[in-house]
Amino acid sequence: MICVLAGPVKSINIAMGSNTSKYFEIAKQFLGKEVEVIIDRPLGSRHPKHGFVYEVNYGYIPNVKAPDGEDLDAYYLGTDVAVEKAIGVVRAIVHRLEDDDDKLVVMPENITMTDEEIEKAVLFQEKWFKHKIFRDNK
Repeated sequence: MICVLAGPVKSINIAMGSNTSKYFEIAKQFLGKEVEVIIDRPLGSRHPKHGFVYEVNYGYIPNVKAPDGEDLDAYYLGTDVAVEKAIGVVRAIVHRLEDDDDKLVVMPENITMTDEEIEKAVLFQEKWFKHKIFRDNK
């Protein structure tokens, strides 16, 4: 079963850096849920503006609008091949503390990773942002 939220997603406008940013409130609704990720920046591709290489598959959750008007971003971890789309479970959120642009961390159902493993996997992009790995048990 793929998670699709019915109706508008409620969010509150709080200063960036708090745990209640608009992105964070939307992202938390997906923790533990199965989702489909459309990969628009596959493993090994280059960022269209900044030129760095994507060390993991990166994409979005279709039809879930983030506060910036784009679809909600997601890292797809747990595979070492480029994919076009994938289904997995949202295991964590990369919560950016000074930039309201959180990212879901999605993995195949049979894969688990520690916070340290997630951090290492997403560092290629997140190293420029103050952030923390958030799970529903924290």
